[in-house]
Amino acid sequence: MKFYSEYHGKDDVVKKLAMLKSLVEPTRQYRFMEFCGGHTHAFFRYGLHSLLPANIELIHGPGCPVCVLPAERISSIIHLMQNHPEIVLYSYGDLMRVPSENRDSLLKARARGLDIRMVYNPLEILDFCHKEPDKLHVFFAIGFETTTPPTALLMLKARENQLQNLLIYSNHVLTPPAASALLENQEEPLVLDGIIGPGHVCTITGPHSFDAVANDFKIPVAISGFFPIDLIRALENLILQTHARSYNVVNTYSRSVKSEGNILAQEAVAQTFTLRQAFAWRGLGEIQFSALRISEQFSQFDLEERFSLKHNKVEDHPKCLCPQILKGQKKPLDCTLFGKACRPDNPMGACMVSGEGSCAAYYTYKGPEQEVLI
Repeated sequence: MKFYSEYHGKDDVVKKLAMLKSLVEPTRQYRFMEFCGGHTHAFFRYGLHSLLPANIELIHGPGCPVCVLPAERISSIIHLMQNHPEIVLYSYGDLMRVPSENRDSLLKARARGLDIRMVYNPLEILDFCHKEPDKLHVFFAIGFETTTPPTALLMLKARENQLQNLLIYSNHVLTPPAASALLENQEEPLVLDGIIGPGHVCTITGPHSFDAVANDFKIPVAISGFFPIDLIRALENLILQTHARSYNVVNTYSRSVKSEGNILAQEAVAQTFTLRQAFAWRGLGEIQFSALRISEQFSQFDLEERFSLKHNKVEDHPKCLCPQILKGQKKPLDCTLFGKACRPDNPMGACMVSGEGSCAAYYTYKGPEQEVLI
C-alpha cells in the first residue's frame, strides 16, 4: 500500500501533470510510443490519456505477447493435437480466445473435446505429469522476457525429476529486436520522439537491454512503471531528452528495475534457451534473433523438435487492423470492425483479446463509440 499511495495519489498526480505541461513547447508535436501493452491500459485506466497536453500523441506499440503471436502458431498445435489424442495442452488464459485459422481458437478446440487446460503457474504442470503418466503434457510457452524464467524453471524442475512426459512449445519473444524492427522499417517508417520502455521486461533484463535501440536509432528510452506518477515521470524524461537531443536509456522505475536485472532469472534462461535465427511476429513479419528456442541441452523437452512441427501461414481477417496497430500505424478506432463485429466476446483479432491489447484497452476504458481523445 505504501507504493500505491505514493505513486497513485490524486494531489501528487495533479502536481506532476502541471509540471509536465510546463515542460512542453506549445508549438511542437511529440510522438511517444508505449511499447508495453500494460502501459497502454494504464494510461486509459487512470484517464491520463485525456489529461496530457494536446500536442503529446501516444503511439501504441507491439508490447503484447499474445497479440504478436501469428495465428499459424496456434493452428499448428491444434492440428497436432487432433492427430495425437495423448497430448494435454496447457495455456495461459488470454491465449485461449485468440483467433487462428478460420477463426478457430484453443477455447473452441477444447469445446470440441481436445484436452486443453488453463494454468496460472506453469509449475502446476509438474503435478499433472506425475498424476497422468500416460499423457503427454505440453506447455504453450508464450511471453516476453518477463514470463520466460518460469518456463526455464519448469524445464529445470522437470529434468531434476527425470520427467519423460513433458514438452515445451516455445513461443517466447524478445522486445528490443521488435523495437529495432519497427524503427528500421524503410517501407513504412515510424517517426517517434521517444519510447516508454517496458518496466516488467527490464526487471528481468535490466534497462541496458534497450541500449542498442537508443544508440542505433538516436531515440530516448525511459523505462517506466505502471502507476500514474511512473508514466508521467517517463514522459517528463522523454520530453527533456527530446529538447536536449540526448538519446539515453533512463530507468525511471528504479524501485523494481535494477541495473543488473534479475541475475538468477537470466541464468535460468541462459541454461535452457538459445536464440532462434528468425521468428515471425504478427504484423511485423520475420525478425532475426527475436525469439528463443530450447537449447540443445534441454532438447528432450522441445515439442517442435519431437514432432518436426511445421507452420503454414494463416492470414488475419482482411478487415482487421491488428497488424497495423501493432506497428503503430493505426489505432483501434481506425478499424471498421471495432466495437461492432469485433468485441471482447467475439474477437476478430488478437488485439481485442488480450489484457494487454490496444483494442481491449479502448473498448474497456473508452467504449466502442467514443472519439479518440489523445
